Amino acid sequence: MIISGHQPVYLPWLGLFHKMMLCDIFVYMDTVQYLDGDWNNRNKIRTGNSELLLSIPIDKKNSNGKNLNEIKIFNQNAEHKDFWQRKHWESIKLNYKKSYFFEHFKKDLEKMYLDIKWENLVDVCWHQFNFFKKCFGINCRIVRMSEIKFEGKKDDLILNHCLKLNGNAVVFGQKGKDYVDTNKFDKHNIKIYFQKYNHPEYKQRFVGFFRNLSVIDLLLNHGPDESKKILMSNNITKDDLVKSNKWYKKN
Repeated sequence: MIISGHQPVYLPWLGLFHKMMLCDIFVYMDTVQYLDGDWNNRNKIRTGNSELLLSIPIDKKNSNGKNLNEIKIFNQNAEHKDFWQRKHWESIKLNYKKSYFFEHFKKDLEKMYLDIKWENLVDVCWHQFNFFKKCFGINCRIVRMSEIKFEGKKDDLILNHCLKLNGNAVVFGQKGKDYVDTNKFDKHNIKIYFQKYNHPEYKQRFVGFFRNLSVIDLLLNHGPDESKKILMSNNITKDDLVKSNKWYKKN
């Protein structure tokens, strides 16, 4: 039983979905602390000769020390609460309207940005998370931290995920090597895998290639079926991981 997880992020990058494809249960960590400058409320899309950072405005004065599910979107003008939504949609539309699969996704994306007025950061991230998960046909079980009481921080929190969800293996992101005490997991016979996502190179709307963009760049250029193949290209699958010797081992 492989466990993994991640905090909510806006317009996620490809590596998040590869991580989901490696696990049986994915923990949506919506009650961890908000970190200013992280990717919870921003990500990049492709433009003609560069990339554009799209950021959801956050009420920073009231966000210090709060958890992600407590973070409010900052609407400076009460009469134009959806200004950032319209601005983001216009940026997406301007740069992707000539992409092959823009029309395929247009209705859903337009509804996401123009028909729903978002007040909480987690709500828009959760909506997108499920939408993109469906696009890739990912079937792992999703558990929201806000719905189950977990304990601890950092690697202790992940260990608690495994213990409460009966996991005997866990997938960390590559940066997990910086903070994970593997001895804690060894004591419970829980295997560890540190994901190393090999970002694929694919044809983008404009000349050249920029990596680490939002997932919409891949989907709008290649559609759901081809995008899933591209997403997984040169990367380990769940079946291969289970059978492999790539689980972490001490020297």
